Amino acid sequence: MISTFRALLTAAAISSSATAAFAAASSTPTMYEPDPALKTASVSELRERVSQACAIIQAKLQGVTEISLSKKCDCYAGRTMRALSADEVRAYRDTGVFNEAAREKALSAIDACKLQRPQL
Repeated sequence: MISTFRALLTAAAISSSATAAFAAASSTPTMYEPDPALKTASVSELRERVSQACAIIQAKLQGVTEISLSKKCDCYAGRTMRALSADEVRAYRDTGVFNEAAREKALSAIDACKLQRPQL
């Protein structure tokens, strides 16, 4: 009886830690409020925002200046935004992050534009 109880406790502990790990691995930051300006931004303004975010992240990853990445990040932003469906753009406007389908397209653009993939 005691060994069965211990097994159940162990299983519950493993299950809850796995749930916490999956939540921690989520790509949507906790307590994150998307910029309200996303709702009314044109697609070209969204592309510019994606390019700027790319430059900031890639500069940190590569240890270089943001300006040195402008061409590659413009490539990334252009490819990504052209590849998104209307629903994916709408989801980006609503959340400020790419959904799963859009994320795959963004990763393809990172590779095509010879940028470094961020670690998730």
